[in-house]
Amino acid sequence: MKNKRIMLVFGTRPEAIKLVPVILALRKKSGLVPVVCVTAQHREIMDEVLKIFGIKSDIDLNIMQPKQSLFDVTIRTLEGLKKVFDKHPPDMVLVQGDTTSAFAAALAAFYCRIPIGHVEAGLRTYDFGHPYPEEANRLLIDHIADLLFVPTMRADMALAREGLPENKRLITGNTVIDTLQMASKIVRKPSNPVLEKVDWSRKIVLLTAHRRENWGEPLKDICRAVKEFAVLHSGVCIIYPVHPNPNVSKPVSKMLSKVPNILLTSPLNYFDLIYVMQRSWVCLTDSGGIQEEAPTFGKPILVLRKVTERPEAVEAGVAYVVGTNSKQIFEQLQRLMKPKYYDQMARRANPFGDGKASQRIISAVYRYLSRHG
Repeated sequence: MKNKRIMLVFGTRPEAIKLVPVILALRKKSGLVPVVCVTAQHREIMDEVLKIFGIKSDIDLNIMQPKQSLFDVTIRTLEGLKKVFDKHPPDMVLVQGDTTSAFAAALAAFYCRIPIGHVEAGLRTYDFGHPYPEEANRLLIDHIADLLFVPTMRADMALAREGLPENKRLITGNTVIDTLQMASKIVRKPSNPVLEKVDWSRKIVLLTAHRRENWGEPLKDICRAVKEFAVLHSGVCIIYPVHPNPNVSKPVSKMLSKVPNILLTSPLNYFDLIYVMQRSWVCLTDSGGIQEEAPTFGKPILVLRKVTERPEAVEAGVAYVVGTNSKQIFEQLQRLMKPKYYDQMARRANPFGDGKASQRIISAVYRYLSRHG
């Protein structure tokens, strides 16, 4: 098979983290050539991830604009990719996850009759409002994709129920575990100077909350619970990397900035985040990635969402969906202060993969293009 161009389109740090091992595996596979196309919503923090692993973008759509809407992201991604595909169409497009730019990239490939591979297919909450708009994005991608790279058996069952054929589906594990294993071998002290002030002998709570459906009152409720817990337990240190979006940063700063044992920081780079996670007592998050990463380190997770599309960690007993109700969050944090309950959740579990997902993905891409190329 002659060299086939595999274009990976992504724009956020979580996508970059999960596609890094796929790009590196493609580089080593004879007959396949990776083409890295970034939409770049998360310009600085996404570039930082790529730089760590020695990856440069081949195409930069640079769609980011201040106060952009979902309409803006979709339109600019479609228009940018049309120009790219018209000039030199790839042999396959790979997208990851459920961002709006991932959906727009898949749609652009579909319009141009370019095969689509979806990394992390099959995640479902069956609630289009939680997460919004991600639940709709990933469902739509799955139904137009030619190859579905599924992280878990549960996700595969969801796709089967929706009638997606077995010959399109492959259970690979989640590529985030591949990246985590690579990152764990790179020893680095935190680069964020704020973290130098932390007394790591204290109970550390890693808090991340930024999702669109939690803007407004849900985020304020989260802050109320965290503030109450911090005031009651002065020996606990809560580290909160705050998303720069004003819908997040303004209420968080107003409610939490004056609490002495709550440390608000700018978004942490990938290695700093892993450093904090490894040393945390508990992770309090509405992030998808942390739900997948924290179990590897045996860290209990309280999921700040109504429902999770990653129930495997809940079923393993290392995560609990607590929602955004202040009382429930506070009560669960209080409960974790009891050693018996904490020890039940603080167990290493790895329901999301074995670190070989990217190799399985590349092998499947090669087989597909060998048959259809």
